[in-house]
Amino acid sequence: MKKLDLYIIKKFLTTFFFILGVIMLIAIIFDVSEQIDDFIKREAPLKGILVDYYLNFILFYGNLFSPLLIFIAVIFFTSKMASNSEIVAILSAGISFKRVLVPYLIAATLLASISLYLNHWLLPKANESRIAFEDTYLRYKFRNHNKNIHKQIAPDEFLYFESFNTDRQTGFKISFEKWENGEMIQKLMGNTARWDSTTNKWIVQNYQIREIKNGKETLRKGARIDTTLNITPDDFSSRKTISIQMMDYGKLNEFIEEEKLKGNEDVPLFEIEKYTRSSLPFATYILTIIGVSISSRKVRGGIGAHLALGLLLAVSYILFMKVSSVYATNAGLDPFIATWFPNIMFSFVAIYLIQKAHK
Repeated sequence: MKKLDLYIIKKFLTTFFFILGVIMLIAIIFDVSEQIDDFIKREAPLKGILVDYYLNFILFYGNLFSPLLIFIAVIFFTSKMASNSEIVAILSAGISFKRVLVPYLIAATLLASISLYLNHWLLPKANESRIAFEDTYLRYKFRNHNKNIHKQIAPDEFLYFESFNTDRQTGFKISFEKWENGEMIQKLMGNTARWDSTTNKWIVQNYQIREIKNGKETLRKGARIDTTLNITPDDFSSRKTISIQMMDYGKLNEFIEEEKLKGNEDVPLFEIEKYTRSSLPFATYILTIIGVSISSRKVRGGIGAHLALGLLLAVSYILFMKVSSVYATNAGLDPFIATWFPNIMFSFVAIYLIQKAHK
């Protein structure tokens, strides 16, 4: 059996990396044609283009689409084996179908382990270089266009801006409230609040401070006051959804806990990123089993029929992922359930198909 195991593992890995190489080459060609004007106009260095951008581009997108490419690879080479009657010969030799799955799962474990390592540790570092290159040579500077921004920056502290200008690091119509035991004890209001990067404080113009102590209320006014708030201009940027791509497992957990304390409404998005880093590699097993189950039979239409059915299942899986993510961000579904629900659903599909293929 060792020869058969090595044969299938070799077929699995060579087919996967061949498909991955072809897809990445096509993606790079299209990306170069789209970005070449910016490369020339902004005088991007060749080393930066090849190493900081495209090497990390391959790592990021290759890993992102690896479960789908693994699925296609399994269907492709298994269908070819079935068309050549190799699967029939293996089963006729008295080898069970479940035993045939062993080398598939070994190869899937290798690829899933690589993906886990990339997702949690290597890719965040690689993304730093890629995103820094994009910010410098490709992406236009981000501007925040949000209105009526509400943030809880501590358990009993609440901040409001009518609008915030990222370029000027200035918020307009500020309102900051402190609460204690369910009662407001202080409220700061002002026309503008500008971030001073030298002192790490906010400069509030034309302010009013209302304080309530022991049932007595006092009001102070002034032209300017420097104050410390548990927030910086970066917290107003929706680029956080990009910056979390640069955080490894430990940093991402710390960041999520900090944002929970601040009451950030985007926490579900951050948690989806965290759980997806584990759930996506696990999908490798499910898609591998499904791929083997539907492509191991010799049918009319051959590889084309198997690929068509496989792509239909793959599209269904991606649709489940998107729908569950939307429910997590907009309908309050737990992010952990949202990211693992497609795997759970398609695990039952895999069990059904493997039982049917076994018969």
